[in-house]
Amino acid sequence: MSLYDSSFPQMTRMLGQVLVWLDKAEAYAQQKKFDPEVLLNARLAPDQWNLRRQIQTVAHWPVRLGALLTGEEPSARESPEEETIAELRARIGKTLEQVKALKPEQLKGAEERTIPLFFLPGKGMRAPEFVFQFALPNFYFHATTAYSILRHNGIDVGKGDFIGSLDLRDM
Repeated sequence: MSLYDSSFPQMTRMLGQVLVWLDKAEAYAQQKKFDPEVLLNARLAPDQWNLRRQIQTVAHWPVRLGALLTGEEPSARESPEEETIAELRARIGKTLEQVKALKPEQLKGAEERTIPLFFLPGKGMRAPEFVFQFALPNFYFHATTAYSILRHNGIDVGKGDFIGSLDLRDM
């Protein structure tokens, strides 16, 4: 399986699920009669990023990975702004557009690239190891944390909301 096929379709799916979670969060807030924006400051631990930053990070990683695998300079991470739920939805929409515009052929030869590690100057990883040991685990860590923050705050999300629909076939 190519680096493209093992990464971007799954990241796209998960971004779509984040939108489902936000729908459920807003519906829950409406039902309980509170401003859903307060959820964006929720966190699981005092030293952990809040829901807003978790979602921002989930939206950032596919674009960053696409740039790194195509040999482009990734755009600088935007400073964590106080985005609203509507603005987070727009950010996810923009990410989905960028990822959908990425074509598998743009990653030709990516397996041979060495990806520089922004957090360890002078160090890098071969692209396949970077994808499977760092980028995808990091992406799913932040997605899982965002999901868990919502679940912890009473939002009725379950495993099906995390995984999404399955491509089933008759046997």
